[in-house]
Amino acid sequence: MHTPLVARCLRGLEAVVASEVLGSGLGAVTDLRHREVHFRSHRPTPPLRTADDVFLLAAQRPDIGTTRQRLHELTELARLADTDHLLSLRHSSLRHSATASARGITGIDVSASFLGRRTLTRYDAEDVVGQALARRLGVPYHSRRTGTAPPPGSCGWRLTLDGTRATLMLRVDDRPLHRRAYKQRTIPGTLHPPLAAAMATLADIRPGHAVLDPCCGAGTLLIEAVLAQPDARFHGFDLSADAVTAARANAGELPVTIRRSDAGRLPLPDDSIDRVLCNPPWGTQAHARGLLATAPSRWWTELRRVLAPEGTAVLLLPDREDLTTAIRHHFTPVHMQRLRLSGAQPYLVHLTLTAAGRVRPSRQLRPTGTLRGGGRPCPP
Repeated sequence: MHTPLVARCLRGLEAVVASEVLGSGLGAVTDLRHREVHFRSHRPTPPLRTADDVFLLAAQRPDIGTTRQRLHELTELARLADTDHLLSLRHSSLRHSATASARGITGIDVSASFLGRRTLTRYDAEDVVGQALARRLGVPYHSRRTGTAPPPGSCGWRLTLDGTRATLMLRVDDRPLHRRAYKQRTIPGTLHPPLAAAMATLADIRPGHAVLDPCCGAGTLLIEAVLAQPDARFHGFDLSADAVTAARANAGELPVTIRRSDAGRLPLPDDSIDRVLCNPPWGTQAHARGLLATAPSRWWTELRRVLAPEGTAVLLLPDREDLTTAIRHHFTPVHMQRLRLSGAQPYLVHLTLTAAGRVRPSRQLRPTGTLRGGGRPCPP
């Protein structure tokens, strides 16, 4: 039996998630929507690494519009949902999950989101649907209106209003997929794990490749990369001692080498790296320091120096100005995707070297461009 499922993701990663569904043989994609991939699968808990979360599709009806007057119509979703069947599927999934428990539910909670301006709040919509579901299931409803986290054993539901449809979904697992078990330590600016997984996928890492993150932060990119392709060699550097400690703790026994170094002068031979994965300094949550603080373009110069002639780099850049800087340093974009991430709209870019860029740069070259800001402390 093929179960209708919905994967939620970052805006801009819908096609990446759909490719993971198809490439993993999980099932057939039936629709792409705003931050959603609808698909059918014979597996109730598909192991999607590029998705934020996966839900069982419970019910759909037309959107209620932009005003509060029609809020009561959302109770139809609770009536339409085959709750016994959905909870049975969820229970079966939890029994086979390594991260969730199969205990009975002690209550329910609802998280809602909508597109466009409305005269209602997300809490208004959550409460209408949550109370209707609670009455039907005979369990308490835990409102998110107060900001209090639902208690253990609560069953999570998701409500979306996209202007056309109102959709109700039931979370398959006890916790969202984006909460990785390896994430024991964090630092400011740490990367969203599903985005890191998407970047690792785009990099097309092969067995034997040498993979580098010169500003590795808490190690998220490298960890997602090694989980995708364990037969490569992984190197991470960061000038922050706290970042190095966090990355080593998160990586645990995974084959990832983490060292402290300035991204403007990496302890690596020329042409030694096949793939670069990096969220370079943005200057928002942390600022570039060390050599990059006074000569930001050294980041690009070092990238050119260590990258093999046929190597590629997958980067997260704040805006087009930084992409222009990359082009000035002899990189060619072969893929560019705009995302929405924590209120910002960065670009996910896949770069290769031009013919001129394959000529090895000298460490003594004077900086000619800039890399703006930083998402993590790269140089000290």
